[in-house]
Amino acid sequence: MRGGESVHGGAAAASFPPCPHAIQQALAAHTTITLAYVDEGGPQACAVLYATDTAAAPAAPDATDVTGATNADHAGQAAGGADGADGVDGADVVEAAEEAAEGAEAVAGAVGGPVLYFVTSTTTRHGRALADPEARVAFTVQRDGQEWSALTGIQGRGRCRPLSSAERDVGWRAYTRRFPFVEADERLRAALERTTLWELRPDWLRLIDNGQGFGHKEEWPRPEGA
Repeated sequence: MRGGESVHGGAAAASFPPCPHAIQQALAAHTTITLAYVDEGGPQACAVLYATDTAAAPAAPDATDVTGATNADHAGQAAGGADGADGVDGADVVEAAEEAAEGAEAVAGAVGGPVLYFVTSTTTRHGRALADPEARVAFTVQRDGQEWSALTGIQGRGRCRPLSSAERDVGWRAYTRRFPFVEADERLRAALERTTLWELRPDWLRLIDNGQGFGHKEEWPRPEGA
């Protein structure tokens, strides 16, 4: 529960306008999010792998992505969320994004907006900062190596919180649908199951898509109370 309402919807939340299709498509097309936060040392940033809250999201590559990263690389990024780390960014994920976004949009409409899941330890610097109930984050999602004329990406703000019990089960299913190599590797699965699973609930999102015209923007604010 949050603010007297269920985290995953209900009649009131379902009546809110859904997050636009283009924003859902962009979220579904990527797998790495860069989080910016503030702690006692000042502004900081980290990169982690994330999954959206939809069963239709395309699976990330299960062995080697286009940059040559292996499962071991993904394991370190997912579990540790090391500052400045890169993540999975396979061309097949991008190509499947439109289909994935249709499912993502339906789910997002039911809960009043998208929910993202990521894994990182509460003992990391960013984990300690994000565990503060009052903490807020800003974030970006984008691919590397884009031409400016077709540049696309997401900017956002929101709050993170660690999940437990049934909520963690829901998030874990979404995470392993997105990254099936986690379930396929017993050691990796065991390591990540012992690590904290987080929810990131954006309250504002902006899509930048120069492919639709230089500086093209589309924004979505989470409805109050959603």
